[in-house]
Amino acid sequence: MIVTELKCRGFRNLQDITMAPCEEVNIIYGENAQGKTNLAEAIWLFGGMKSFRGAKDQELICHGKEFAKLELKFRNSLRENMAQITVSNKRNAVLNGVKLPGAPALIGKFSVVVFAPSFLSIIENGPSERRRFIDTAVCQLRPAMAAPVAEYARVLRQRNSLLKDVMMNSALLDLLDVLDEKLCRAGETIIKARKDYLAALAPAAEEIYTGLSSGRERIGFRYCSKFEEGAMAQALKTARREDIMNKTTSVGPHRDDIEITLNDTSVRAFGSQGQKRSCAVALKLTEAEILKNATGEQPVILLDDVMSELDVSRQDFILNHIKNRQVFITCCEPGTVLRSAGGKTFEIKNGNIFN
Repeated sequence: MIVTELKCRGFRNLQDITMAPCEEVNIIYGENAQGKTNLAEAIWLFGGMKSFRGAKDQELICHGKEFAKLELKFRNSLRENMAQITVSNKRNAVLNGVKLPGAPALIGKFSVVVFAPSFLSIIENGPSERRRFIDTAVCQLRPAMAAPVAEYARVLRQRNSLLKDVMMNSALLDLLDVLDEKLCRAGETIIKARKDYLAALAPAAEEIYTGLSSGRERIGFRYCSKFEEGAMAQALKTARREDIMNKTTSVGPHRDDIEITLNDTSVRAFGSQGQKRSCAVALKLTEAEILKNATGEQPVILLDDVMSELDVSRQDFILNHIKNRQVFITCCEPGTVLRSAGGKTFEIKNGNIFN
């Protein structure tokens, strides 16, 4: 997967820019608030996912503009491709001249993996961050999984809304049965997909983490749920009284977690900042490796302002590990990265790009 050209119009603080990257390492540098992360975000959106910064679609449009338009030319093993995204009240997409139902339909068409400092939250924060990481990775790997993930979120909202009224109207219990059946169907599919992904992730992540830590620790993963796989229906039934009292759904994949360990000890609870950062880097590098092995396409790698957070040995490991892939690295000062990366450099200043 190679990006050959990116055009941005009315996107964030970026001016009307055109970028022609090289096929290897592309270093995007400049002072803070000049548009480096915005450029990485523009590329990421062609993966079909929402902003990796958690931004709403309206926040992607430059102040004073009615819409934003992005164009990406990219090459995979089969053909040259042209994709367009227009952001107005929502994100619309066109691929090779064919209008898509929406931007999520791009999932699986353009493979991209992003790592930003905020991704340390995968390790440090609560379970929702780890669920978001694995669901995003699963949907990139298996685009069809986007449907049950969206269906589960929709039915969960309906169920929680119903729980607020069912105590006052027992006739709603029949509808609750219907929603539980739908929730179980989508939920069990999500849980199985997550566990399958962890089974592929674990050995690859262990190998990468061993390199990052020079063999000092062994990384591990455990899927944590309140019920065994295949038993969600019974778990919902058992928890129904509690759910009605509390007016919220207490069991399901939206409450599950992925425990990450080093030498069988929770890295979230006991790991140092360096260990947590290395775990997050290992997860993202492994995500790229799994995508490549499953699809035969090397995903584009986005490293947004992370190199400065790592020591020289970890920087060198990453740069060696991502050889023979197209990479975009954003940083304030390109000198340290250029030491061993080579490639092409772009300066961003006031939303304009220079090379």
